[in-house]
Amino acid sequence: MSRKPRAWVLHCQRKDTPMTDTQPTAIVFLLFPGITQLDFTAPAQALSRMPGAILAGAAASRDPIATDSGFAILPTHDFASAPRADILCVPGGHGVVEALADPATIDFIAAQAAGAQWVTSVCTGAFLLGRAGLLQGKRATTHWGYTHLLPLVGAEWVDARVVEDGNVVTSGGVTSGLDFALTLIARLKGDAVAQAIQLAIEYDPAPPFVRRSPRPRPGGGDGGAESARL
Repeated sequence: MSRKPRAWVLHCQRKDTPMTDTQPTAIVFLLFPGITQLDFTAPAQALSRMPGAILAGAAASRDPIATDSGFAILPTHDFASAPRADILCVPGGHGVVEALADPATIDFIAAQAAGAQWVTSVCTGAFLLGRAGLLQGKRATTHWGYTHLLPLVGAEWVDARVVEDGNVVTSGGVTSGLDFALTLIARLKGDAVAQAIQLAIEYDPAPPFVRRSPRPRPGGGDGGAESARL
């Protein structure tokens, strides 16, 4: 029997997937100079397809934000005008160092987190959550190069791409943001919706090189898209 074209498969997946829950969900991404753009754009791509999702990018001002990739992005809001987040997402990047020392940024994270259903981070964005006092006593993860620093913000490192502790969800470096986004979509809307989005964005990792992390993994394997939930 001939294989159906991909477009037909996608059409049927969408048709058969329950998309009736369109309760508005405000998703606020913190933006700052020196952000790793994929920490932001990867989860934003997946979360934007979640039924009811309304995305916002909030920064200290609405001026263009220089990313680590040589181009800039435009915030939709400044801190004062940002909507109240149902989901707060804090990306990472080399600009985290400066953001850690910026009271306005830390106050914004803390204020948004106080009313958010979910508080999340990608890569070194975990340290901004920690600076705002949101990782104290929590289990968390971050980019492999910085996991040893998590105790400085009161967190215990868990070796996984996505770690959930209560309503706090942290993810590893850069590409882990997609794993976190799909994990959260599944929590909110169900596995069928998350799977449909994963298919739509064709997220099916098959990297050209075998993963070789500088840090050992339990069992000696290279690891996969593992998730730790408490």
